Amino acid sequence: MRTQHTYSIGETSAMTGISLRQLRDWEGKYIPEPARISVGDRLYRRYTPDDIRLLKKINENLDKGFTLSAAAEKATGEMKQEETGHEE
Repeated sequence: MRTQHTYSIGETSAMTGISLRQLRDWEGKYIPEPARISVGDRLYRRYTPDDIRLLKKINENLDKGFTLSAAAEKATGEMKQEETGHEE
């Protein structure tokens, strides 16, 4: 079984251009909560490649002038279209 590579919140911020604070604020509201790994008594966020793609799409939509909620909704729809290979 192949393990999917995941990224820390810092790596995710660097790859997407979204600040650490924004990522934390968006969690559970506009993006799914990232997986967490336990190291000792601490939990660390881990983002998948699909999470990174979604975040980049949200950021692109924000740059186009969409509100955050509209940008997230549009990005989620775009991801679903890519997965199914057709437009709804």
